[in-house]
Amino acid sequence: MKPVVTAAEMRALDAATITEIGLPGAVLMETAGRAIAAAVARAAPRGSIAILCGPGNNGGDGFVVARVLRGQGRDATVLLTGTIAAVRGDARLHLDALVRSGGVVHEIAALGDDHAAVIAEAAVIVDALFGTGLARPLGGAAAAMVVHANRARGVRIAADLPSGLDADTGRASDPCFAADVTVTLGALKVGIASAPGHARAGAVEVADIGIPPALVAATAIKAGLVEVEDVRACVPRMAALDHKGRRGHALIVGGGPGKRGAARLASIAALRAGAGLVTWAAPTIASADELTAADVIMTEALGPDAARMSAVLAGKAAVCIGPGLGRGAGALALIEAVLAAGVPAVLDADALVAIADHPELVIGATGAVILTPHPGEAARLAGTTTAAIEADRLAAARVLAAKFRAVVVLKGARTVVCDGLLGDDFCAINPTGGPALATAGTGDVLAGTITALVAQGLAAVDAARAGVWIHGAAGEQVGGERGRGATAADVADALPAAILAL
Repeated sequence: MKPVVTAAEMRALDAATITEIGLPGAVLMETAGRAIAAAVARAAPRGSIAILCGPGNNGGDGFVVARVLRGQGRDATVLLTGTIAAVRGDARLHLDALVRSGGVVHEIAALGDDHAAVIAEAAVIVDALFGTGLARPLGGAAAAMVVHANRARGVRIAADLPSGLDADTGRASDPCFAADVTVTLGALKVGIASAPGHARAGAVEVADIGIPPALVAATAIKAGLVEVEDVRACVPRMAALDHKGRRGHALIVGGGPGKRGAARLASIAALRAGAGLVTWAAPTIASADELTAADVIMTEALGPDAARMSAVLAGKAAVCIGPGLGRGAGALALIEAVLAAGVPAVLDADALVAIADHPELVIGATGAVILTPHPGEAARLAGTTTAAIEADRLAAARVLAAKFRAVVVLKGARTVVCDGLLGDDFCAINPTGGPALATAGTGDVLAGTITALVAQGLAAVDAARAGVWIHGAAGEQVGGERGRGATAADVADALPAAILAL
């Protein structure tokens, strides 16, 4: 998993590299600037470059970029917010080196027409205004530069982090630099790995600036970006002696009147994700003859209460409860029966509504529990607002994981998985998915996918991380084929190809 750091963790890594490894800060800045300059050259081999610099270390990276590009014969213009006198430390060292090598630094107190034209006409605009240290909205000349940069036609490259973006949450102030490429330095930052900040970062490159991997590994970093190798390592392989019993029997509980489709989608997804057997058990009906399901899905009628739940749970390797379950008094009784059965359980949709005021049921479950809320459901579970959940998605996932002592899958762009079963607050950020998943029923498909992986023997947190990644990959595939016309059923049908590609 690729490490994802907060601003404080990045500062600690920089400091340790300087004090413990012995690489001076000026050397790290030189290496960083050269990496950004290389990205500029790749983006536009010809044309002028406008480099927007602040007075701090991010600006120092920009001074290196200007010097390196000018040394390659490029027309690189530096626009500095404020004065040269305000620049200190390693950044000043590199500013002076730029000036001594023939570069000119334009001090900008207020952006005039001439300097605005430099931005408008540039083939590449480098944002080296503010990095991870900015904790306030942009103002003055910096804000004006960003507004003009976002209107310009040149390629926009952010140094470390788009200015105006919170490094730890991804929240964007107004204005915020809209990067086509972000060259982030040393390690990936939470703000550009998670939503909504990833949408402002463009294509992200992590530049090696000299921080040893062993130093990163020894640091208690609390987030990571799931990579294909992580998923490939835990997804079950087909084997010569496989049979349906070895691949697990998944139970889907839900699909009440008017919501049959939710359970059908979860059921077919469980089969497509590799479960050997799938049973759909529907509440409130007395006969399974009332259910319409694909021939490969078995059906059970639970009747008006939870009396048959124990019998239906017998022999099941994993259970998903919630898609189309309904919100009547009987729903909570069914959930209680599931959580007391010792079978790993995925709680989705209506089940999340039912347990919002009963965290003790999840805490006391005799099997592993995975909760899969979207932001609205997460807000109900946490007793807050959807806006508060979305303001800091990693923090929200950690709160829920601790409160319910469960694996939490906080759905949405860049879905977050946090494992609360062992009190761990590590968050795995999923990079796959996209707008094709913004359609009814894809959450049911995800619940079925995760349930199938648990049924095949994966630990709850591994099933959650792998299931989210595979579901997202399937969404990307159907999005490329059908665009906004993709449906949840299409996503379910694409699951086998996404798994096979591993």
